[in-house]
Amino acid sequence: MRQTVKNFFLKVLLVLFLLVIAIIVIFRFIPIPTSPYMILETFKDEPVSYSWVNLEDMSANLPLSVVAAEDVNFCNHWGFDVAAIRSAIENGSKRGASTISQQVVKNLFLWHKRSWVRKFFEAILTPLVEIFWSKKRILEVYLNIAEFDQGIFGVEQASQQLFGLSSKKLSLYQAALLAAVLPSPKKRSVIDPSNFIQKRALSIADGASTILKDERSNCFID
Repeated sequence: MRQTVKNFFLKVLLVLFLLVIAIIVIFRFIPIPTSPYMILETFKDEPVSYSWVNLEDMSANLPLSVVAAEDVNFCNHWGFDVAAIRSAIENGSKRGASTISQQVVKNLFLWHKRSWVRKFFEAILTPLVEIFWSKKRILEVYLNIAEFDQGIFGVEQASQQLFGLSSKKLSLYQAALLAAVLPSPKKRSVIDPSNFIQKRALSIADGASTILKDERSNCFID
């Protein structure tokens, strides 16, 4: 009896694992329709604005800026930035070790509240995303499902509503401003940026230029 129950649960786990892989593979090719966080915001009667735009149809300043702001070693790791994790532990930092790949997994498949359970699933799903998706796809999904203001998801809606432009036309500084509000778009403003956000945006713009020059953007910039 015990062996039968054990076999049943192993089969269930295998089916769930294969289902997750199938979803990851499918999401490699199609525009992401929504995310758990967007759905949760809708259930809370919060207005949600979201539309998909392909990476090649947005300004190259956008991926450069978010990589400079969030994950400068994006092209050189397999989902986890070991050096950043070590530094965060040594300095007691609560943020700074999470890569863009990890954030995509959190935003698309998991939940935002910190917990060891979420970190466990994040640790399993992140390598799978890195295996089945290209670095370009990871960035494309991140830029499309990240929140940039209250209820404004993705760079296309953010560009249109906050700058009155398409994401294709954003300058480096405008792209850096969007990256500067991450990961706290409800507390930070692009329309009325504080001195901190303005200085951070200038720093991000400088970092974006640097990673372009030293070829740390080769995995997503042709």
